[in-house]
Amino acid sequence: MRHGGDRDLELPPISYVWQTPVRKPKRAKCDIPDPVDPKKLTPAMRAKLQRIVKKAPEVMVKITGKTKTVGHLKSHLEYITRNGELTAETETGAVMDGRQGLRDIQGHWTDDAELDSSRRRDGPLSHNIILSMPPGTDPIAVKEAVRAFAIETFGGQHDYVFVQHLDDEHPHVHLTVRSLGYDGRRLNPRKADLATWREHFAGELRLRGVEAEATPRRARGKVKKAEHGVIRVIRERSEQPRVERLAREEIIREARAGKSSQRPWERKTRDRQAAIRETYGKQAEELDQSRDPGDHELAKQLRRFVSEMRAPETKRDQLRRELMDSLARRGARSPSRGKERGGADDDR
Repeated sequence: MRHGGDRDLELPPISYVWQTPVRKPKRAKCDIPDPVDPKKLTPAMRAKLQRIVKKAPEVMVKITGKTKTVGHLKSHLEYITRNGELTAETETGAVMDGRQGLRDIQGHWTDDAELDSSRRRDGPLSHNIILSMPPGTDPIAVKEAVRAFAIETFGGQHDYVFVQHLDDEHPHVHLTVRSLGYDGRRLNPRKADLATWREHFAGELRLRGVEAEATPRRARGKVKKAEHGVIRVIRERSEQPRVERLAREEIIREARAGKSSQRPWERKTRDRQAAIRETYGKQAEELDQSRDPGDHELAKQLRRFVSEMRAPETKRDQLRRELMDSLARRGARSPSRGKERGGADDDR
C-alpha cells in the first residue's frame, strides 16, 4: 500500500501512521529503514510504536507569535521574565537575573535590531515559542530538555533566551529566538520544522527519564485541530465565534432540507483514519507471526489501542451531533410540559 510518496516504499507500512502530511527537513530515527531489510521494524520504530500504544504524553511545541518592533520585543521580554522576577538564560549559557538582567537582554537585542538595516519594516525581530508538557511532568527535566533542544536547534546560529514558567499546571518554557541568524539568514519555520522540533524535544525528555512522544493527531485517532487562540479568546468572552455560527447555520439549513452533505476533506479524513486502523491491524498480524513473546504482547496492546480509538469526528460532526442532541432534549421535554399544563387546567 502506497500512502505518502516514494520515500514510504523504503519503510515498513506502520511508519505511515506517524508520518506528518508535510515533508520534514530531516528524518527522525523512526523514519530510517533497516539497512538489510527495509520492511523490517527497527528498534527505533518498535520503541515508537510501544510509546504510541501506551499513550505516552505528547509534547507541545508552538510558535505563539513574533515581535516586529523594538517596543514589542521589550514588552515580550518583560512578560516572559515577569519584569525581571524570573531567571532567563541566553544562548551563551549566561543567567540573567532581576531588573538589571532584563535591561541587559533588552539593550543587547535592541542594539542588534537597530543595526539590522536589511530587515523589512514588517519583518520579525524574534520568533516566540512555547515548549510544554502535561501536568505532573518534572519541571526540572522540562527545562533541561529545552536547554538541550535550543542548543542543538539554534546554537551557533541565532541569539535566543528562554525562561521557565511554573505558575501553570502545564510545566512550560518560553523560548524567544532572534530571527536574524549569524550568517545573515532569517529564521522562517514551517510546519515541517515544527514536526521536527516536537520530535527533538520529545527525544530530549526521554533522555532525562520522561516518557514523551511527538505523533500527529491522526496517529491517535484524533482529527479535530486544536482550537485557535483567537477563537478561544472569543469563547472566553461568552461570545460565539463567527466561523462556528456560520457552520451551525449551514448544518441547520441542511437538516431542514433533509440532507447532510459531506465535504471532500471530511471524506479524506475518514479514508485516512480507515487506512491508519487497517495499518495497525496488519502490523498486529505481523507481530503475531513472530517467535518473540514480547511481539505477541505488543500485538495485543496494539489491538487494544485500536479498539479504544474513537470514531473520527470533525468539527462539523461535533456541531451536527450537538444540534441533534439539543433537538432530542427539546422533544423529550415537550410532552411533560404539555402534561403539566393540562394538570394545572384540571385543578382550576
